[in-house]
Amino acid sequence: MPRDEWPATLPPVRQLLDDGLELGPVTVLVGENGVGKSTLVEAMALAFGMSPEGGSTGSGHSTRPSESSLSEHIRVVRDFGAARSGFFLRAETMHGLFTSLEQHPGARPETRYHERSHGESFLEFVIDRARWPGLWLLDEPESALSFSGCLTLIALLRSIVEDGVGQVVLSTHSPVLAAFPDATVLEVGEWGIRRSDWADLDLVRNQRAFLQDPGRYLRHLE
Repeated sequence: MPRDEWPATLPPVRQLLDDGLELGPVTVLVGENGVGKSTLVEAMALAFGMSPEGGSTGSGHSTRPSESSLSEHIRVVRDFGAARSGFFLRAETMHGLFTSLEQHPGARPETRYHERSHGESFLEFVIDRARWPGLWLLDEPESALSFSGCLTLIALLRSIVEDGVGQVVLSTHSPVLAAFPDATVLEVGEWGIRRSDWADLDLVRNQRAFLQDPGRYLRHLE
């Protein structure tokens, strides 16, 4: 991919193309809006044979194509013997995915996700597939979840990883999800991609400071 062509103009994407990226059992990507977190996760999903709007490997669900061509220039390589299946979950497109599952049912009965709340349906989808091996990619799942929902998601994904059936990559603005036990935390920004400790993340420091003194920030909005 030409380095003057978007999204290669984004430092994290350029670093991925030039140097590759080694993923751990659990990898968490954090960073500001627009720095390339979702672009990276979406490209991994496409390169692994998933729909950019979510679903399992081999799904063709699509409503309005808007993905970049980055997936055409990368490969997702898993260890020998690792499952070649996977799931991509992004909260902003889950409604369309659930509609597709209703309209194109498979051999196994599906939960009627539209009859649940946004957060309940998101977690139920993970629960329904928690014993399936593969690569789990999640793009900002916290937008569908409460505080307790984020903790529940961590517990579900942790059990998948500890059972040896899955590998997790997620992008997030949530300090709760970024605290995933034993995760490799990667901070994405103008510097590219760098490994960070949870306590050193701008995400954590800023939210901690806000909670200690909201007025310090809110008075500047007047």
